[in-house]
Amino acid sequence: MNLNDIKHIMVVGAGTMGHSIAQVYAQSGIEVDLVDLNQEMLEHAIKLIKSNLTTLAEVERLSHEEIQSVLNRIHPTINLSEAASRADLVVEAVNELTEIKNKVFSELNEYCSEDTIFASNTSGLNIFEIVEVKKPERLVINHWFPPQHIIPLVEIVSGPNTSPEILDLSLKLMKKLGKKPIVLKEFVPAFIVNRIQNVISVQFYEMIAKGWATAEQIDLAIKTSLGIRLPIVGVVQSQDFTGLDLVLDIQKAYRMNRRFPQVEEMVNRGNLGAKTGKGWYDYGGRTEEEILKKRDKIYLKMLEHLEKLNGFEPI
Repeated sequence: MNLNDIKHIMVVGAGTMGHSIAQVYAQSGIEVDLVDLNQEMLEHAIKLIKSNLTTLAEVERLSHEEIQSVLNRIHPTINLSEAASRADLVVEAVNELTEIKNKVFSELNEYCSEDTIFASNTSGLNIFEIVEVKKPERLVINHWFPPQHIIPLVEIVSGPNTSPEILDLSLKLMKKLGKKPIVLKEFVPAFIVNRIQNVISVQFYEMIAKGWATAEQIDLAIKTSLGIRLPIVGVVQSQDFTGLDLVLDIQKAYRMNRRFPQVEEMVNRGNLGAKTGKGWYDYGGRTEEEILKKRDKIYLKMLEHLEKLNGFEPI
């Protein structure tokens, strides 16, 4: 199967994840069967999709004239077997419960063609171990982030039997949809973003539980610091601007349970980050002043933009 062969998608699960994923495919011109056991859930999903499309039109990401054509490509149904018979690709977006996923994939095995690609939206469950499918080389993970019609990232993960062709096709398909896909080398629970996000969650739960800060204080602190920096430098390059020698000192001072030899190796080589022109990133021979100037101009634009949006205020 190649990219042009994917003409009909089935999204199983019309909830928080599924409705918006269906919308993205429909916006790219693909016919989508949106399947759910609950008719009321389907009706609610279409209502949300209409609202999403209207919002996109209001900010000129879509014309108002396009809204109905996108909706016409989404076919809500409770009939999984009928939709499965014409699906070139199935997106599984049901609850993160093993028994539910097993039931869904059992039905997909029965009703889908053996050439149909199975793409799970899971991030917490090792789908490659908990479900059985005919021709497991067609099973892959495409993990989206809500709101899916806005957030660019899709994490793509292959299992031990996923074929390179299916992995490559997933990558090309996400790019066709306008996404920024990242391929992980293997399944690791929570993947990249949720793995980092989960660590953050543990910390703010503790701070709230112990009364160290309020929810509003924590969010304001993050928005007015990391919220400005992370979109520009991420979490890894951020250390280059801290200075890897200081990062190493902090690890020692806080007696961190885990120390990372990569940092010590870079410090020993004199690669301390932006101030030496090389750290986690290679800055191509630019001076520290040049690197900082480029960073700071983008920071200032981000700060100005957020201030204009009143972005530091709660939604």
